[in-house]
Amino acid sequence: TCFMNSILQCLSNTHDLRDYCLRNTHHTDLNNNCRAKAVLMEEFAKLTQSLWTSASSEAISPSDFKMQIQKYAPRFVGYNQQDAQEFLRFLLDGLHNEVNRVTVKPRSPMEDFDHVSANVLFLFFTDLFVGQLKSSLTCNECGFCSTVFDPFWDLSLPIAKTSGEVSLMDCLRLFTREDVLDGNERPTCHRCKTRRKCTKKFTIQKFPKILVLHLKRFSECRVRTSKLSTFVNFPLKELDLREFASDNSVNAVYNLYAVSNHTGSSLGGHYTAYCRNPCIGEWYTYNDSRVSPMSSSQVRSSDAYVLFYESAASSRM
Repeated sequence: TCFMNSILQCLSNTHDLRDYCLRNTHHTDLNNNCRAKAVLMEEFAKLTQSLWTSASSEAISPSDFKMQIQKYAPRFVGYNQQDAQEFLRFLLDGLHNEVNRVTVKPRSPMEDFDHVSANVLFLFFTDLFVGQLKSSLTCNECGFCSTVFDPFWDLSLPIAKTSGEVSLMDCLRLFTREDVLDGNERPTCHRCKTRRKCTKKFTIQKFPKILVLHLKRFSECRVRTSKLSTFVNFPLKELDLREFASDNSVNAVYNLYAVSNHTGSSLGGHYTAYCRNPCIGEWYTYNDSRVSPMSSSQVRSSDAYVLFYESAASSRM
């Protein structure tokens, strides 16, 4: 269960989420409709409290929590190798469904979460983790531009295939670069009323407090899954993403506080975590039941798989 342990340590060192569990704030936020069923949130909170308040130096077993996440997502039953990023998505989705500050949502066209705007987010987990992508589609014939807004829990970034290293900004630019849709991919232009060659472009409409960046190291090919071990150079402080913003005036600067690492190949491997303690600011490496201090200079490696950044506006660095 190293995939689970790695993600749990990254979330445990997420300052606002840690405090949320330590203060039992989730008890007042639980949706009335599922208060009796909110066992996943309860077990997650208990586990987080044990990690931060236990006087013992013995490792904490997440077995009770594992039992509950298996009930919510049966794919995690047993001890098969799993993907840490997929586990993170299932876990946040499960916690998000159980915790709700608004028991009766207003009836509004904005109620559709696919088009939710920044001022109608009601949930703790979406407040913390969910951002919003703006997808712009421009017709090359008439110039008509249509936009779609989509929420995201994380951004899955492609890695440029190269023999050397690439920067995180390279990955972000590859993710947001303009794509020309032509041939069989041509969409229907709303103004022309027919399929046209179009240009598609992503920008970030809303930046979350916690930005999770997933490096797409695993790719499916015809025969098997392969893994990219390219070294991605990412900043520990002041990751400035304003060039990717829909509105360049926004505050979009982030500091790194956790990394989920994957060593090995696509056929077998091991997950660990590097996390910066939110209280004292020191970095630690988490390897299942073993925890040891580390230097910040060791955080960058070719094993980095999921990066956790917090907004510099609320950073405790």
